[in-house]
Amino acid sequence: MRLLHTMLRVGDLQRSIDFYTNVMGMTLLRTSENPSQKYSLAFLGYGRNPEHAELELTYNWGVEQYDMGTAYGHIAIGVPDAYAACEKIRANGGNVTREPGPVKGGTTVIAFITDPDGYKVELIQRAEAPADGVGLR
Repeated sequence: MRLLHTMLRVGDLQRSIDFYTNVMGMTLLRTSENPSQKYSLAFLGYGRNPEHAELELTYNWGVEQYDMGTAYGHIAIGVPDAYAACEKIRANGGNVTREPGPVKGGTTVIAFITDPDGYKVELIQRAEAPADGVGLR
């Protein structure tokens, strides 16, 4: 088994596509319109399935906002340098909500950003993370 994608419901599909491509450095992989069901999809990522997991953005026509609920945590993305990634994200208009630094009680460097719909994205500094990832394009 392997993780294929994560789906997020968004209030403005183009705004979210712009955020994940321009701020987070992902590539828009494909879109689809489903008029009979009144929803649109966009799949983004740092590569395609099956080599990489993808992010599915779902826009249900006419729904501009969702409650986050208490079960959702965050998406995690590996980056080679969390400090540089946050600088680039901030320069591209992203919202850094936890500055890079060691996780409490540990040594792993993490940071958090928030997307336009309020979803949290954790950046985890990892030596093996590709240099062309988050905000480094």
